[in-house]
Amino acid sequence: MALTKMSPLLKKAQAEGYAVGSFSVANMEMVLGVLKAAEETKSPAILQIAEVRLKQSPLEVIGPLMAAAAKNCSVPVAVHFDHGKTEEKIKLALELGFTSVMFDGSHLPFEENAETTSKINALAKSFGADCEGEIGCVGGSEDGSENIAINCTSPTQAKEFAEITGVDALAVAIGNAHGNYKQAPKLRFDILEQTAKLVDAPLVLHGGTGILPDDFRKCISLGIHKINIATATFDSVEASVRNAYSASAINGYYDLQQAEVDGAYKNAMKHIEIFGCAGKA
Repeated sequence: MALTKMSPLLKKAQAEGYAVGSFSVANMEMVLGVLKAAEETKSPAILQIAEVRLKQSPLEVIGPLMAAAAKNCSVPVAVHFDHGKTEEKIKLALELGFTSVMFDGSHLPFEENAETTSKINALAKSFGADCEGEIGCVGGSEDGSENIAINCTSPTQAKEFAEITGVDALAVAIGNAHGNYKQAPKLRFDILEQTAKLVDAPLVLHGGTGILPDDFRKCISLGIHKINIATATFDSVEASVRNAYSASAINGYYDLQQAEVDGAYKNAMKHIEIFGCAGKA
């Protein structure tokens, strides 16, 4: 149990037909809330932070905290560096004990994306860690600062990319986007199904906030085995704090802290149930 690599979690999910939740965190309270839900449900989990979030949560501070929490958890937990943009930060994450990293080259031409992802995969392997890549372009942006257009994955390009790079997991774009959707997205299940038939690596769904439960379940049935949840976690924590203040339940700092833990916990519990990973630890 405790701190583990991402690949065995996803291979088991692939074999048994469920998905592992990869939850973005920004502080200790979110870490505690996610892991409380994972332990109570006996679910595997992934803690992650994206490079764009490091302005608010410096990697040198949040990284060791995430790794230490995973090591002390009673269920298997991977610690993942999400949407890595620079080799400097990706290497730092690996040095801090992250068990997987993602290089996001989705904005690059195919050849450059494949070449750089291969380089990052080799770097990860030198640390005994896993690597995730992305082909196609998931819409929006991790911090909401950009409105990046969706560019759906080509199944044949995904196959070529996976073979060239040897990544342990592959993020695909099927109409999903980061941040809050204005309306439920119309996902391209046909693209997902074709890609899963051509690619052996577990597929990853980014932009999970706001996707309908039935659509999540259909994605899982068609080959998605890692689902990233970021905005929903932040929104749930904020709502939990607001509700606690409205109910006059906060009478000091530790009540505020507990409200944050509760928000992350409730969000993780909700998604663990949808993803079918309870009891899979």
